[in-house]
Amino acid sequence: MELKRENVLIEALPYMQEFFDSIMVIKVGGNAMVSAQIMEDIIKDVVLLRYVGIKPVIVHGGGPEITEKMERMGKKAEFCQGLRITDDETMEIARMVLVGNINTKIVSLIGVCGGKGIGLTGHDGRMILGHKQGVQKVVVDGIETEVDIGWVGESEVINPDILHIMLENGYIPVISPIAVDAKGNALNINADIVAGDIAAALHAKKLILMTDVSGLLRNLKDPASRISRVTLEEIEPLIAEGVIRGGMIPKLKGAAVAVRNGVERAHIINGSVSHSMLLELFTDCGVGTMVCKLEKPKE
Repeated sequence: MELKRENVLIEALPYMQEFFDSIMVIKVGGNAMVSAQIMEDIIKDVVLLRYVGIKPVIVHGGGPEITEKMERMGKKAEFCQGLRITDDETMEIARMVLVGNINTKIVSLIGVCGGKGIGLTGHDGRMILGHKQGVQKVVVDGIETEVDIGWVGESEVINPDILHIMLENGYIPVISPIAVDAKGNALNINADIVAGDIAAALHAKKLILMTDVSGLLRNLKDPASRISRVTLEEIEPLIAEGVIRGGMIPKLKGAAVAVRNGVERAHIINGSVSHSMLLELFTDCGVGTMVCKLEKPKE
């Protein structure tokens, strides 16, 4: 039976009370980045969060757009163990797409929806300090080979000062996943993992990772096989079993970093389902996969 509108609002009330004045980090990627309608729905939800007293922070990806731009410029995208090989030219293209295109579009859309967005990268306030990853060892035709993946980085330190300043003044920060090293070089960094790092540094209430599927599935072809709850100790065994694979690995690793370092819950949800974030946060029945510590969470 369909809920009456007033019942939906009453169901949301205790969640709004619990989350009031808390920080939530939201990573946006996947279909949301290529569908204007999906992105608009997500940004409307984010602005709504701000108006009910929650402080949202957006971290965005942009892998498919970078690949598309590279192909238009006659450059083939190459990957090593899921990481984009990022030479000087690829790094410039990544910055062009992430900062000059995607970030500004999200900030503009926040404004259209009635919020105050501000675009940031790891360079701003030296927010994301990182280092270049070492060479990757791969096996090709039975022979182990070392591959230099270029300007691909890992974060070392998150300086959240600039984010706190923005949040306290009513802004919604929109962060491109570009770090800076000790010499000022730009580093391409995985958006899922850095979102977990940022959530931990901000002591966020929640980390929300938006993807193209309805959470973690035991069988990718069966939406009914969704795993609604995963504890930290279950993540590595599920990776070993092959249940967590491909692009879901950095999402679960990012979620684990956040939860292990004080974030209460991390949620992996399908961003292409209209208003899935609101359903996950403000109703009794979640729609994605929740990552939590070992102890049983409050019902």
